[in-house]
Amino acid sequence: LFNEKRRRKNLMYLNAFFCFRIYEEGKQSIPEHPYLFETDVEIWLVGGCKSPIERFWNGSNTIYVLQKARNNEESDPLEESKPDDAIYASELLPKESSGPVALSVRRAKQLISLYTMAQNPNMTHLNISELVVLPPLWIRCDGSDPEHTCWLGAEPLKAGNRATGINFYMVTCDGPTADKTCFANLEELKTAHKMKHHSSVVMTKGFAQYELIRATAMEDTIVESESNIYVDITWNTVDKILETAPLVSAATLNITLESGDPRSPVYQLYRELQFLLALAEGLKTGVTEWPEPLESESTVELVQEFLTDLKKKLDGYCVSGKSNETEKIKCDTAAVDSSIKSIFSERGDLDFAEQLWCKMRSKCVSSYQELIKCFTLIIKSLEHGEIQPWIHQGSSSLLSKLIQQSYHGKIEAVSLSGITPIQMLLEIGLDKMKKDYVSFFIVKDGSCLLFQDYFISTSVDLQEQVHRVQKLHHMLEIMVSCTVLLQFKHENLFPLTQICMKYYKENPLNEKHVFQLPIRPALVKKFYQNDHPEIWKVEISSGHGQKEVKTTWQVSTNPPVEHMTSNRTGLFSDSTVNGSSEETMYFITMVKCSQVHFT
Repeated sequence: LFNEKRRRKNLMYLNAFFCFRIYEEGKQSIPEHPYLFETDVEIWLVGGCKSPIERFWNGSNTIYVLQKARNNEESDPLEESKPDDAIYASELLPKESSGPVALSVRRAKQLISLYTMAQNPNMTHLNISELVVLPPLWIRCDGSDPEHTCWLGAEPLKAGNRATGINFYMVTCDGPTADKTCFANLEELKTAHKMKHHSSVVMTKGFAQYELIRATAMEDTIVESESNIYVDITWNTVDKILETAPLVSAATLNITLESGDPRSPVYQLYRELQFLLALAEGLKTGVTEWPEPLESESTVELVQEFLTDLKKKLDGYCVSGKSNETEKIKCDTAAVDSSIKSIFSERGDLDFAEQLWCKMRSKCVSSYQELIKCFTLIIKSLEHGEIQPWIHQGSSSLLSKLIQQSYHGKIEAVSLSGITPIQMLLEIGLDKMKKDYVSFFIVKDGSCLLFQDYFISTSVDLQEQVHRVQKLHHMLEIMVSCTVLLQFKHENLFPLTQICMKYYKENPLNEKHVFQLPIRPALVKKFYQNDHPEIWKVEISSGHGQKEVKTTWQVSTNPPVEHMTSNRTGLFSDSTVNGSSEETMYFITMVKCSQVHFT
């Protein structure tokens, strides 16, 4: 008995020391690797944006997440360890990752107990010099108990810098099932909550998530997209399970969009951007991947025809046949689907450099030598005064400067060697595409472009300018998708544009970022009113402040936890109703809370 008490005291001291050490190191930055505790447990310090329990709990931004150390399954969890033995788990475990592994419910309860005692100010025999309220603790469980527990959690209650108690959480999960007789009864949930927490009054809050636009795979392709548009709806006072949210609810539109879908109305503009990116990459690495020519007529021949037409114009000849094409070149955006021409249409004010870009892009200049020949023809025509092309004021490309100089009868010598020809083509492409995007956001969207200078600035290097044009294209894809798929009008596009611009002024390109826009449910109701929710939950609460306790009941079409196995009896089974698989299959999740006070 004496040895057992000594062992438990050592465990509590080790646990307290270890948690405080991780907490102190995490103040500087969140560690990228887990720590190993008692040979069988990994401890992660996780920031809020990576939280694996955000579906069930929305508390502290930083938490401990405990899970099984993968290749230590046979280790003795009761073996004594010394604080000096605490090392990064990544130094022991294999580099390959097969996903998180859960601990047994029994082991998780033991760890919760150790954590609780380390936070209890009454445990003076641990001789902890300075008590600090630690981040909440969450432990992955394997569902081996009758309730199928998948998470256990502990959250300190505090007054100032002192822990006064602990909130305990138990998350259980079952399913999937389409059998609605397995669903809870709301009145029974409320009664159970009242009895457990000795409360006479409870409040209910509903939440529903609907998928409005799902990214579907293209026929004959295996390309998967993470693009998705869904809406989160919250409301007070729930009357029944799976009820539809009232129109007075609060709603948030969540948009994740990856560029490059061939079905996108602006796919041709995306291809134009890819050509620009290829030039930028060639400028950076010295190796340019030139595309295969699309037609028998070379780019050099096309540029020569273009210059000949301009010469005839200057000489006063009537240009026949291709005059309309010369006067108003249809750039790549003219290939935009006719159904959205009113949304993104080609500009009618393309100058000489922009028309040249469109021709060279449409014919896909296919080699470095071909590019040199094209610019040689243009520079000679400028030097001899054979053409006097018009360009936009403020154009910053080298070609634009040469054209401006030609107005005065003399241009500086340019050596078409090295990276110069590629840089010249990249510059005129950048100028043209910037104007395309600005035209949309000012003329079509009506945005005042609060951060316009940032997106079209020429004070940064070419690579950064290209990166900012990529951001503009991603924003365009989002606006066009919301306009075409959700029929958004200006009053909805304008705030969404501002949200996107603010994000991209402060962050790098990230097509996996979720852009959020507060909306009225009525705006998108027609897209979900006859559909099943992806997530539906009710939250029952009582008490106030730190004495508030909650019970949550939830159904979801996707597994709510990533660490549960599919071969456990009664868990994640492919059940159906009457042999039919057409019913929506739901996972059922329950979150229960209880409190313990130290004083």
